[in-house]
Amino acid sequence: MINNPFRRFGLWCVAALLAAQPGGVLVAAVALPEPFPQSSLQSTMDIDSPGHLVLFSPVREVNSEIRSETMARLPVSGQGQLYEISKDSNRQEARDHYVKLLQAEGASILFECAGIRCGRSNVWANQVFGQRELYGRDGTQDYLVAGARAPDGGIILTSVYTVTRGNLREYVWVERLQVATGASVPGMDNGQDRILGPVIVHWQGGVTYRFDWTATDRRRIREWAGEGANTVVLTAFAELEAGQTFEESMVNADRAARSLLEVLEKSGVRVDQQKMIVIGPVVSFSDPERQGNRVEVTVIRQP
Repeated sequence: MINNPFRRFGLWCVAALLAAQPGGVLVAAVALPEPFPQSSLQSTMDIDSPGHLVLFSPVREVNSEIRSETMARLPVSGQGQLYEISKDSNRQEARDHYVKLLQAEGASILFECAGIRCGRSNVWANQVFGQRELYGRDGTQDYLVAGARAPDGGIILTSVYTVTRGNLREYVWVERLQVATGASVPGMDNGQDRILGPVIVHWQGGVTYRFDWTATDRRRIREWAGEGANTVVLTAFAELEAGQTFEESMVNADRAARSLLEVLEKSGVRVDQQKMIVIGPVVSFSDPERQGNRVEVTVIRQP
């Protein structure tokens, strides 16, 4: 089994390249992400369509027709797979699994939603994906679609939808699609695909700082940074602790970012590549991974 996410990414990109023929015709599908370990495969669907529907905003149904502010019918080839999540786990852990894989592959999330903000679950299940097992509670669903560039410049899209049904069973639907050459994909034509990350690095300390990250995280940032043409952005967050002023929290975030900047320099990322943004406690996220004292490292590729 291939455990290195970069090797996996390279393999499915090579597969997509070999599958493409002149004129944007695709004859084979790209490989799907590695499945969430605590799930069991229920079904697989081959997707080969000149107009496959992909949504980049919440869905609604008007007079039996799908409506969405941003959606596209794209010429694609790929696969979709339905998994039932083990009772010992949950759909949030499944979603986090796929998000981490996508981040490791350098994909950018083009749209995501959760709960009733996604729209009606029955529309997603029956009209968008054609999988009745995905019909669940409107308040316990989430969806994301992410895009990445293959080495040949082609676009790979990955969609992940999770839901809890009325019987409390949980499912995840995963699609990975190779988009035919020349097709326009919302969010992939405005520079969004040049944004890699973030890699989330939690920190502890006050005078000296300790960072909670892996060797894979460090290697990924170095590889994304390249030979110096790309920009590495360090966005620093800090909790507002009891008895602490706003100014003190901002100072802690600033010092943590400066400390990480020095660590990255020692690992091979030049100082003149790195930019700092200090947020402190000002902005909060619902994503459980984006909580607490942390620095989020994002790489902006040059055009």
